[in-house]
Amino acid sequence: MISKDLVAASSKPLILSILSRKESYGYEIIKQIHMLSKQEMDWKDGMLYPVLHKMENEGLIESFWKTSENGRNRKYYKIKPEGKTVLESQKKQWHIVNDVFNRLWEVEPCST
Repeated sequence: MISKDLVAASSKPLILSILSRKESYGYEIIKQIHMLSKQEMDWKDGMLYPVLHKMENEGLIESFWKTSENGRNRKYYKIKPEGKTVLESQKKQWHIVNDVFNRLWEVEPCST
């Protein structure tokens, strides 16, 4: 499993990335993270909803109620223009970090 610190650090760009594709509700976001991580990231409601509320307060996403196909009312979230701007910035940052790790882990250790 992924450490809590890494999950916390990656939660905002992950959620923004999912919502940049389409509007979604909480449980669907959790299922997508679980599937995309090949079951390595197991998010719970108690972790997701505080992040969604914080992002909503920051003006990155907005929520609205919608009736699903089965007639159930669900709270959906969608990305706002400010969220798209933050997502682009976060993508650049994560690419830099990923590139550094790739360079470090591809290099054979020096023998002394």
